[in-house]
Amino acid sequence: MTLSIPALFLADAPGLDFLNSTATPVDTPVDWLEDGEGLLSWLKQARLVPDEVLDAMRGRAIPGELDRLADQARSLREWFRAFVLAHKGRPLQASQLAELEPLNQLLKRDERHDEIVVQRHGESSALRLIQARRWASPEALLLPIAEAMAQLVCAEDFTYVKACEGPTCTLLFADHTRGHARRWCSMSFCGNRAKQAAHRHRQKTIQKD
Repeated sequence: MTLSIPALFLADAPGLDFLNSTATPVDTPVDWLEDGEGLLSWLKQARLVPDEVLDAMRGRAIPGELDRLADQARSLREWFRAFVLAHKGRPLQASQLAELEPLNQLLKRDERHDEIVVQRHGESSALRLIQARRWASPEALLLPIAEAMAQLVCAEDFTYVKACEGPTCTLLFADHTRGHARRWCSMSFCGNRAKQAAHRHRQKTIQKD
């Protein structure tokens, strides 16, 4: 089932946005990967897979195949969530490579290749070398997710991978702010809630005095 609520992309890191594909934006938990259509919709919103590839996969998938793929995606998400939660707040160490073996095994399935294409600029055109991917099966849809996770591990300083301080929030983010002072997934969500709660607390204190 495709959810009418847009997915959340607040983490400043695609690998963490994947973990945030399940959340509680208001009061009810939402999982944007709860079935095959949900997974395709999330990949489209995340811009990780070209639209024409998603349409092709939808058209040729056998019954239940995409739902099983969504099961795999959720399992991958929760495995990676455990890794991130265990190591956030401090730099990753080379000794932790063994913990990432499931991710490396997934990355090894990738079928990428260089390809010469025509790149057009108005009325002129030129040849350009690009890196393309063979989308041989629905399982290939997990590969750009794996790449985003690997980029998080190798390019982000885990010292600044944080969990939102909202008391019921489960969202994670990479703190790229100056001074690394970010506390909330979003000021429009948990930040404003915290301000309102602090204001109510001050008002109660004033009334008691």
